Amino acid sequence: ATIVKLGIVYRSISSVSSNHHMQEPAAFAVLAHRDFRYFLISRFLSAFSLFMVGVAVGWQVYDLTHDPMALGFVGLAQFLPAFLLTLPGGLAADRFDRRRVLLAGYLLELTVAVLFLLMTHFSVGKIGIIYAVVALIGVGRAILTPASLSLVPVLVPQEQLVRAVAWSSSAFQTAMIAGPAVGGFLYALGPIYVYSVAVFFLVIASYLAIRLKVKLLVHSASSVGINDLFAGVKYVFERKVILGAVSLDLFAVLFGGATALLPVYAADILHVGPWGLGLLRSAPAVGAAAMALWMAHHPVKGKAGMRMFVCVALFGVFTTLFGVSRWFPLSLLALFGLGAVDMVSVVVRHTLVQLATPDEMRGRVSAATMLFVGASNELGEFESGMTASWFGTVASVVIGGLGTLVVVGIWAFGFPALRKLDRLEDIKS
Repeated sequence: ATIVKLGIVYRSISSVSSNHHMQEPAAFAVLAHRDFRYFLISRFLSAFSLFMVGVAVGWQVYDLTHDPMALGFVGLAQFLPAFLLTLPGGLAADRFDRRRVLLAGYLLELTVAVLFLLMTHFSVGKIGIIYAVVALIGVGRAILTPASLSLVPVLVPQEQLVRAVAWSSSAFQTAMIAGPAVGGFLYALGPIYVYSVAVFFLVIASYLAIRLKVKLLVHSASSVGINDLFAGVKYVFERKVILGAVSLDLFAVLFGGATALLPVYAADILHVGPWGLGLLRSAPAVGAAAMALWMAHHPVKGKAGMRMFVCVALFGVFTTLFGVSRWFPLSLLALFGLGAVDMVSVVVRHTLVQLATPDEMRGRVSAATMLFVGASNELGEFESGMTASWFGTVASVVIGGLGTLVVVGIWAFGFPALRKLDRLEDIKS
């Protein structure tokens, strides 16, 4: 449905551009760029497929083990290779043709889907083999994400980058919402249907990556050393605006990890059961997707730094509101708002990082920011669980929300250049 919608949008754009009496909608103008359109659809199909696969793998692992801890190891099997290989993935994005790196990531994801399809067809149910295949998802993420993030700025003109980032984020968030839902529906018919559809979509994503025609400058080096590997991390710490944006997001996620405790809220506080848990898990993604679409039509034009600080502060407010809520609709609204304001921060940060980084370092800098934010997600879940065991679930979430507000105050004074940042387009690498 999303592919058809994008096609309709493109045909509308084409017809509008041919009519001299009509003006092309600015939000859709970015979709007129063929390579960006192909990239956007491939990104959606890739994420959509992996979220479907994640649902099927989770069900299969639990059916095999009936042990919740085994589900934790599924996440760990993906996180460790992604954490270890993200910086090398960023270096690859800077040293090779990013289209080929993107294609390599898609093909690795396709390999995972094919392996699970074959394992299901031949009833191969050894948990160790499943963990090994799941680890390839983490490897693919380490390869794919830096190349994907650093490719967007060369697919569209600089003045359209904010909208392009918003469209890309919207595609991912939509996949995050629809993927698990469709995966659960198909799993009811049989896991083989989930993996078959995933294989089909990943073949299309790979084909679209092959079809990209953008001319890229491949930045080569005579030798690759440890300094090249960590150059992105060094660059982030040297540029205060980037460091401020990345670290603000990192600590906000670290303290605001309310989503890790959603099962407890669904079962013991809101008393809404599994169906309510599904709605609670979806609410932040729905808010994020809605905000990303809004920003595609209404991009940040001024006071970008202050808007980012305000939205991170609102993230803390919505987290605190969710923590104290005992009314299910209010809890959903708080999570929706939490996801929406977080998306503003994400779009501003991604755009700022890409504009403030020279092209020959975009892969490594994107990898460094991904590493920091990815680690904060995992640590945030751990922090939430630890404080919940110490102070109780509600107190843990409230402390996290208030902690985010404290971080915003400290960072506002510690990074004045970020706070005073006006137009993102004024950022120079």
